[in-house]
Amino acid sequence: MPFRASVLTLYPEMFPGPLGVSLAGEGLRQGLWSLDARQVRDHGVGRHRTVDDNPAGGGAGMVLRCDVLAAAIDAAVLPDDRRPRLLMSPRGRRLDQGLVRDLVAGEGVVIVCGRFEGVDERVIEGRNLVEVSVGDYILSGGEMAALVLLDACVRLIPGVMGKEASGQDESFENGLLEYPHYTRPREWEGRGLPEALLSGDHARIARWRREEAERITRERRPDLLQQGITPTKPASA
Repeated sequence: MPFRASVLTLYPEMFPGPLGVSLAGEGLRQGLWSLDARQVRDHGVGRHRTVDDNPAGGGAGMVLRCDVLAAAIDAAVLPDDRRPRLLMSPRGRRLDQGLVRDLVAGEGVVIVCGRFEGVDERVIEGRNLVEVSVGDYILSGGEMAALVLLDACVRLIPGVMGKEASGQDESFENGLLEYPHYTRPREWEGRGLPEALLSGDHARIARWRREEAERITRERRPDLLQQGITPTKPASA
């Protein structure tokens, strides 16, 4: 069964967006994954299909109603649907490669895109929504965050990327940031290629890549090393 993504949003026209082009778009057209963007306002209240209301207790902004979101979720999720239900939220668990791989190993995802000041807490509890964050910053809504999460997942679906090995040495896959890449020309503005890459010695190339990945990680993301993350495999030649 292909990876199925259902997105609940006030702006379904934002999807597939960038996911409709390049490898992700080709995978979508080939049926390697599917995307269903649903309009939350279809379940709005009253003649004007109202989806939000003033925050209880006062305060600025508006809050998405729990009854409206619950109805949208119930319409998108069948009783036997085992896909995780995610809410894109800055207070959620930080999205990382481990979570991405866990999601790809399943049947897909149901993603709720928040707007305004937030979502009524009761629907988070009542529909078992798992909050996920793409970083410590605030977006206008959950749609851009949902696109980020889906892009990270879709590229790992078998058959989407040209070669399965393409993702094996990327940043975070082996607990390290990725090593530097080079290609032609051999000389450019006085800068040459690293000698190890010209040696033809696969073991030496693999060692150089591993050392460079460790160096860059120490310089740019020492927190990864402090967390005790260790590579699971050496960089391949």
